Amino acid sequence: LAARWSEPEYVGTKTDPDLEEMSGLTPSLTHKDVLWVINDSGNGEKLIAMRTDASRAATFELKGVKNIDWEDLGSFSLDKKNYLLIADTGDNGGIRKTLQIHVFEEPKELKDGQTLEPAWSFDFKWPDGARDCEAVAVDATRGEILLVTKKRVPPELFRIPLQPASKNVIAEKIGELPGIEQPDKAEMEENPVYGRYRSQVTGADLSPNGRVLIVLNYHAIYFYVRDAAGTWDTALSSKPYSISFPWLPQAEAITFNKDGTAIYVGSEQRPVPILRYRAIR
Repeated sequence: LAARWSEPEYVGTKTDPDLEEMSGLTPSLTHKDVLWVINDSGNGEKLIAMRTDASRAATFELKGVKNIDWEDLGSFSLDKKNYLLIADTGDNGGIRKTLQIHVFEEPKELKDGQTLEPAWSFDFKWPDGARDCEAVAVDATRGEILLVTKKRVPPELFRIPLQPASKNVIAEKIGELPGIEQPDKAEMEENPVYGRYRSQVTGADLSPNGRVLIVLNYHAIYFYVRDAAGTWDTALSSKPYSISFPWLPQAEAITFNKDGTAIYVGSEQRPVPILRYRAIR
């Protein structure tokens, strides 16, 4: 299921200044060949529709939310409606007491100048102190959001409810992700300041069938496969399959396409390529 993927393909170059600090990427469930994008903090409260060739289709202003440190984006269907989830979960300094989730109904029309308001938002906390988190995936079938921490070694896997029943939301730890290769001595000597960051998790997504969690860092994509019983026990106790990709300046966004037959990888900065892996049947 996870191991048969093509070599990375170049599908377009991201040059639009509105896509400068891409931190989250997810497929549109409404519009063909469209990916939704968010930018990191300092870029305002915007949701951007990008074609799969990396050209911008439309930009939407978001009301009632603040971009403290938006780090990932997910799409899902619920009660016959399509939604987009923004994870305001970045915390480089480890000082945030609460983090936010914002959910918007996906726009039916791609047109500049429109304004969106959240369908729902909520705060949540970690159970035992602050963490940085740039990798989030939505499991609408199970009604939960999966979160992967960034700076912990090994990375931790948590979950929170997609639609909390109370205001006191505390993330529940599922386990730890094994097998993510850490920087070796040569890499640390070559770049002692940033070398250790290259292996930290910067993005995640869940396959449409809910079985495969993909996790991104600056070197590779890792695949964790849920067992037939629907738990993560097997995935968290064995080494994952992984594939490396060509160098990108800051690979921080990853997503399956709508039907799970392709994976897209995006990066901060510009101009940079958008990469695609195709499933080999």
